[in-house]
Amino acid sequence: MISILVVDDHPLVHDGIKTMLKDEPSLRITGACKTAAETLSFLMDNEPDIILLDISLPDLDGLELCMKIRAKCHHPKIIGLTSTNEAGIITSLLQRGGNGYLLKNMERSELLEAIETVSKGKVYLSRAANEKILEQFQVPKSLATDDPLLTRREKEILHLLADGLKGPQIAEKLFLSPLTVETHRKNLFRKFNINSLQMLLRIARERNILP
Repeated sequence: MISILVVDDHPLVHDGIKTMLKDEPSLRITGACKTAAETLSFLMDNEPDIILLDISLPDLDGLELCMKIRAKCHHPKIIGLTSTNEAGIITSLLQRGGNGYLLKNMERSELLEAIETVSKGKVYLSRAANEKILEQFQVPKSLATDDPLLTRREKEILHLLADGLKGPQIAEKLFLSPLTVETHRKNLFRKFNINSLQMLLRIARERNILP
């Protein structure tokens, strides 16, 4: 029997996953948490086999929660569950100890495949997420430079930061969550190996990435 903890602040997601798994005798949902605090409390007395983890939670970045869980528990396999298909977030989750990545519009068959895959100790990426990762490596050699490789979304956010917009304004403009925007901003800092917005914009202009 594989035990599953669902971490998501939307009851419809909990209900949808329960419906998908109700006819699987080898799978059992043993808990449902809406916040990071609830999750960490639950894990003090329980150790599920699988954690389906929403990347955007009301009280803590889901990526940070993944890292906190992994620091305390090595047994559970963590599958990121989100509506955002961005390469930077996918890789950030895996770097923090995640074992898989699913989009919330998944089919039942894909959820079952993900659970089976990570249970065997392998990494699972949804088909859409896998394509997004591969896109990063499909750049013609003629275009290769010393500049960091930016995703389309990272370029959009970089230009909006240069225009003086703040994180919440960018999130509203691009129809993203503030968490997603902040994750992209952190990835830009990492790719340019800097730690301030002023430095990021200066280097981007020096390299003609920004006008």
